[in-house]
Amino acid sequence: MSYRPITDVWILARPKVRYYGAYPNGFLERARALLGVTPLDPVLHVCGGRAREYPAKPRGFGPNDRTLDLDPALEPDYLQAATDPLPAVAFDMGAAPGWPALLADPPHTETDAEHYAPGRAAFPRANVILKHMLAVVRPGGRVGMLHYVLPQPPREGVRFVACVGVVCGFNNRMRTFSVFEREVGSAASEGVVTR
Repeated sequence: MSYRPITDVWILARPKVRYYGAYPNGFLERARALLGVTPLDPVLHVCGGRAREYPAKPRGFGPNDRTLDLDPALEPDYLQAATDPLPAVAFDMGAAPGWPALLADPPHTETDAEHYAPGRAAFPRANVILKHMLAVVRPGGRVGMLHYVLPQPPREGVRFVACVGVVCGFNNRMRTFSVFEREVGSAASEGVVTR
């Protein structure tokens, strides 16, 4: 039996958070649903920016969510680059250790990276971020990325769940929200193309 990922287009409202590249309004609630997590499940927001200021709580940014970012002014829970191995936190919520889900919204281009600390010098590649997220999500957990590109997952141990176009009205660039699931018993952190 062949598998086809979920496809959709979300036409969302402009961000309510005043921050370059903030999530469109209505995005996080829909993203959590595709990631298969409840408002109480911890989600790591990679390149998290000001995700904790997202207005729809807890349906969007949950009370157990954490942020990872390079800008100390944003006071992230984890001050580090998304291109380094991510924190592997074991949550005791009656399931396997690891994050139930991770969500990344990195700078989409080197020009976009200039709007963030430390700028273009730390521009993260989507495939590298995906590799690091898959390494710390629990088996059966999902990772999602909002980007201009559809990142390439490993050939084995990962299921491509969804590809959703995300746009905020007319005359705006469309982004892709891609979702991948780490299969149970997989070594999903290996084999990702990093170009």
